[in-house]
Amino acid sequence: MYAAGPLAKPGNSTAPAAAANNAAAPAAQDPVLMQAMSTELGRALSSLGTAAVSTSATPQPKPYFLSFSVADAENVSITAQYGAITNSNASHARTADVQVRLGSPALDNTHGDHRTSALTTVPLPLSDDRAAIERSLWYATNRGYGRALDALEKVKTEQQVRAKEEDSSADFSTEKPVIAELPAAPKLEIDRAAWEQRLREITGVFRGYPHIFYDTAYMQASHETDYFVSSEGARVDTPNQVARLVVVARTRAADGMDLFRVETFEADTTGHLPDQATVLAKTTALAKNLDDLRLAPITEPYNGPAILSGRAAAVFFHEVLGHRLEGQRQRGDEEGQTFTKLLNKPILPSFLSVADDPTLTEFNGYPLSGHYAFDDEGQPARRVQLVDSGVLKTFLMSRLPVASFAESNGHGRAETGKMPTGRQGNLIVTSTKTVSDAELREMLKVEAKKQGKAYGLFFEDISSGFAVTTRRSPQAFQVIPLVVYRVYVDGRPDELVRGVSIVGTPQAALNRIVATGDHQDIFNGECGAESGTIPVSAVAPAMLVSEIETQRQAQGTARPPIVEPPPLGDATDAPATPAPAATKGGR
Repeated sequence: MYAAGPLAKPGNSTAPAAAANNAAAPAAQDPVLMQAMSTELGRALSSLGTAAVSTSATPQPKPYFLSFSVADAENVSITAQYGAITNSNASHARTADVQVRLGSPALDNTHGDHRTSALTTVPLPLSDDRAAIERSLWYATNRGYGRALDALEKVKTEQQVRAKEEDSSADFSTEKPVIAELPAAPKLEIDRAAWEQRLREITGVFRGYPHIFYDTAYMQASHETDYFVSSEGARVDTPNQVARLVVVARTRAADGMDLFRVETFEADTTGHLPDQATVLAKTTALAKNLDDLRLAPITEPYNGPAILSGRAAAVFFHEVLGHRLEGQRQRGDEEGQTFTKLLNKPILPSFLSVADDPTLTEFNGYPLSGHYAFDDEGQPARRVQLVDSGVLKTFLMSRLPVASFAESNGHGRAETGKMPTGRQGNLIVTSTKTVSDAELREMLKVEAKKQGKAYGLFFEDISSGFAVTTRRSPQAFQVIPLVVYRVYVDGRPDELVRGVSIVGTPQAALNRIVATGDHQDIFNGECGAESGTIPVSAVAPAMLVSEIETQRQAQGTARPPIVEPPPLGDATDAPATPAPAATKGGR
């Protein structure tokens, strides 16, 4: 509790003197939300742990660190299916993450498996009612302090009975506090009627493809301002705007294999998303390809040369390399630590370099989703050179230190309600050994012929993947391609195939890259990990690998829909948009 005896509530004490803590005092020109956060933070610091709850109890420790992080977000979400709107709503939410750390930076309540004990998440009033906001923060801080006390006692007990840890780094880094107050995100204004019509037209394309039994398109737009104050004196408020248009469709082959395609468009605002003609053309191409996939042969397990397109290579690097270079992966008894001991040693061919640069808002004129100005621990975003000419240089660091790296490099990221960890932002892969697409294709054929293969594989598009980083499991990865072709060495036309998953182990896969294309492509998406789901981007050139292993995807047993879909005239929401008849064939 904030003080001995009855609960000390907001309004019962004045703001603490400057000597009591380093928290920045609220400024008159600050938004009401920031004023309330700063005042309540200071009051909590001056009250928490100063006395026992009763005269017979043991005095309680003061927090050595306390922070309030608030996401104030407006959202619009519209979804359509089969040419009709299924959801259209707008929302406004304010959510506070209160972080309480007890002990010392060297050892605190977050140690080991107790990392989440520092965090308490609560909703805040939507109006600028300062008293109500302060009450909410007071309640969350009291609750968080109690959780932190319990966790600290458990940490101290565990330290007495457990074996020596491999990495004895501190639990929290010392950083210079930053004060940065940028303008709030503008009010979200969306012409919902116009977007509803656009989504009807987009999903209406699939009415011309009776074998595509599921389709959806959704537009999500968000204007958010993130506020952060800490006991160290940090005070940051930064705007964030994002708009995303996603088209998804599914079908099922006669043998029961489910197939899907996804097309994603991202920008900072809805006004910067592609025009309708572009989206309709992409959607039609997606539908045609999905119809072709339904009839394509299943490829057998394969181990041989392959080309990954730029988008596919970007996902590959995100999953295979990026996750393993996140700082928290380098400490802890459960982590596989694939690259922990390889600092200043080659982990990639010498012609490849990898950086993560969240300060970039776009690449070659295209927006990047992984952009941010400050991370979720109030640290400025920074470009980090992870791999230089094949040699590993550093890791993506939050404020959780690891051996040899005691400071953050601006990559502490989290979804609201999660503890920040080192995460990727904009992962950029560059190469000094580049050739044209045509030359890369000929190199694939030569390599396949040399290995006695009838064909090599070309991975045109990839949906997602996952990486296993814990040591109790094999240090492996799996990437799920959507569009794959056999490229025959004898000159036959490329053949579309299905049912492929890329699998392997990271060090072997990364060192089999032979050459890359001469231009880079972008993959924008969302990444899920222990600190939640966050927007990310990856940029990479196409790459030729001398050997890649694939396995067959899981195959269902359900039949395709037995009954034909209703005729087009049954739709009542909006007239269908004519779509070209489905055609067979390759690219």
